[in-house]
Amino acid sequence: MDVLHEHKCCDGRLVYKGAWTQEEDERLIVYMQSRGDRKQPWKDVPRSAGLARCGKSCRFRWLHYLRPSLNRTEFSTDEIDTIHNLRSSVGNK
Repeated sequence: MDVLHEHKCCDGRLVYKGAWTQEEDERLIVYMQSRGDRKQPWKDVPRSAGLARCGKSCRFRWLHYLRPSLNRTEFSTDEIDTIHNLRSSVGNK
């Protein structure tokens, strides 16, 4: 995380792109657990949490990787069967 980039969506602020560090993850987790994800617009989260990231990047990281309610377990055999049955009847739509 060496290079800062200018983002148009971040009012020209310099932000990091690429892999997140453990420290950044911890900052975002602590901030989101204390404030919640519905209290303020995502574009304001990085500045409030002390991160040099884009709001879109923070939202994506929280919703898809760090959120405590996220279920990241394997699919059960019943779920796999349902997916195969639906795919064979509906296709890839």
